[in-house]
Amino acid sequence: MGLTYIELEIANTSDLTNWERLDFLVDSGATYSVVPPAVLDRLGIKPIIEQEFRLANGEKITRKRGGAAFRYGDRIGVGDLIFGEEGDYTLLGALTLESLGFALDPLKRELRELPMMLGGTFL
Repeated sequence: MGLTYIELEIANTSDLTNWERLDFLVDSGATYSVVPPAVLDRLGIKPIIEQEFRLANGEKITRKRGGAAFRYGDRIGVGDLIFGEEGDYTLLGALTLESLGFALDPLKRELRELPMMLGGTFL
């Protein structure tokens, strides 16, 4: 697992004219991205479900989950996100990284491009 910070933009998928820039802690061990609820409220992003998560210490917590568009340079991806709460870090998780076509190199602590592959049978 590796940790680093990057600046990334987030928007409501129904309004890609209004982006907000945030510093994210990129955590290759986190599945979902976590965004402060004030940012999501300003962008009009609403939760679609509440979900239970288990922390590393075994504790169970419940967080709201929704989705957003993410932009890094000229790349745009769409991913699930968790509505953060007091004390939560602004995290960029593996699902969002993959939707943008990146992975975190844990040794160099920098993003590297992933080949965007489409599985299936081709004629």
